[in-house]
Amino acid sequence: MDVLKSYTDILFMIGAFLNASLFVPQILLLHKTKKVNGLSLPMFLGFNMIQFATALHGYMIKDHILMWGYALSFITCGCVVILIISYRKN
Repeated sequence: MDVLKSYTDILFMIGAFLNASLFVPQILLLHKTKKVNGLSLPMFLGFNMIQFATALHGYMIKDHILMWGYALSFITCGCVVILIISYRKN
């Protein structure tokens, strides 16, 4: 049972890191082109709220993998949100 939990923890940690890293190409593209056409701000804000709530939940239940994985996703997705807002003003 402990071996299975260790494997699932490792798998979840990899998944959480991949989840956060999936926003990086969007960040780089936005920074390069400064075009936000076709991007949904409400969708990214929704992702950000879910990530914050999940990271907070991880903190409350002392699940550090959950907390840090979703905190990292919150940061990367938050960068997308900030870029969308700042480039829409221009």
